[in-house]
Amino acid sequence: MGGLNITELQKNSNKWDKTVDQIVRMEKKIFPKHESLARSFDTELSKKNSGLLYILDSAADDNDNVAGYVMFSWPSSLSASITKLAVKEKYRRQGQGEALLRAAIEKCRARNVHRISLHVDPSRTAALNLYKKFGFQVDSLVEKYYSSDRDAYRMYLDFEVY
Repeated sequence: MGGLNITELQKNSNKWDKTVDQIVRMEKKIFPKHESLARSFDTELSKKNSGLLYILDSAADDNDNVAGYVMFSWPSSLSASITKLAVKEKYRRQGQGEALLRAAIEKCRARNVHRISLHVDPSRTAALNLYKKFGFQVDSLVEKYYSSDRDAYRMYLDFEVY
């Protein structure tokens, strides 16, 4: 794979439409319809307390070069949330998800939050292991979080407060 680099999506940038369009297509492909933010992506990203980081494959020979993304928000000065983390199939198991998660954690830490939380389907072993690798701990099982037959683990990562 060519050069992969993490970029923060800047609101009102000239790359906004193209990038959001690629991410929405990824959303539709990766997540079940009821979990996808595809319809509300622009709205979610327009919130002042949200951010999105993405990885581009600069060597991609087509115009669909977003390899993965992570969306996060900080609803309060003390907490943040990882809303979505997705990597295209052909870029998985190459450290892209890890790089995105690390960058999102650093962005949240820069805001001096005390806790980052997220939800993950217990059957998504790779995602669960990635979060555990970064020190996220399972807080509880949230029954029927995704749908009537799909639960989620609520996970958190606390930071030392000095």
